[in-house]
Amino acid sequence: MYPIERVEALNAEVTRMVVRAPQIARKIKPGQFVMLRIDERGERIPLTMNDCDPQAGTVTIVFQAVGATTKRLATMQAGEALADFVGPLGNPTELEGARRACVIGGGLGTAIAYPQAKWLHEHGCEVDVITGFRNKDLILLEDEINACSTRQIIMTDDGSNGNKGLVTQALQQRIDEGADYDLVLAVGPVIMMKFVAATTKPYGIKTLVSMNPLMIDGTGMCGGCRVKVGEEYLHACVDGPDFDGHLVDYDDAMRRGVMYREFESQAREDRDCGERKGA
Repeated sequence: MYPIERVEALNAEVTRMVVRAPQIARKIKPGQFVMLRIDERGERIPLTMNDCDPQAGTVTIVFQAVGATTKRLATMQAGEALADFVGPLGNPTELEGARRACVIGGGLGTAIAYPQAKWLHEHGCEVDVITGFRNKDLILLEDEINACSTRQIIMTDDGSNGNKGLVTQALQQRIDEGADYDLVLAVGPVIMMKFVAATTKPYGIKTLVSMNPLMIDGTGMCGGCRVKVGEEYLHACVDGPDFDGHLVDYDDAMRRGVMYREFESQAREDRDCGERKGA
């Protein structure tokens, strides 16, 4: 069992949870993820590491309560425990050698991009962080990102924070201003990552995108997390989750991403129905 040490609501939709997992905390690196299961009957879900404390033996995850499992996870409290918490899985993000980077997070992807920005900052890289949200009430980790970035730009769809627009607009502006990035890392909705890659491609800027397709086991055995990169299919769990943003077939990824929407909706309905019966 893996004890939950702290639970915090970051906004109305997103929860931050600190889990005691000493062996994972000593090994996990930015970009890697864990597979967790709430109990013996629960499904396995992948969640990327948001932070870790090797000395305290804890791993921090951030998630949005959208599916049956994450909705249930959001109701758990400090003192409870998870049945399974397996990792680190996947490959660490290739950050070595970057001297001027731009880390881009879309919505919840900001929490996943944070450890990369933190690592780059700690290793002497100049780091711009551009994040995008629907509105100001959904902004995540503003203070944490300020502490590990040279420049933070927050965009909102509705302009409620005074900065209306898309992350790609902010990225293009920084490139036009002569930012001279040698690395751009994007984490967020597939459509956002697609247009980030389209923005950087004409300039030949190395661009990594973090793919998070459906995963069953996190070991490459199920084949559910296939991503088309160039002319081949790779597995996000063992070959990624980061891939060359200029080679990913985003349209294929978006098609695969909605294949099980009906089943996911049914799982949420079954959970809600069970809660009403138990009330």
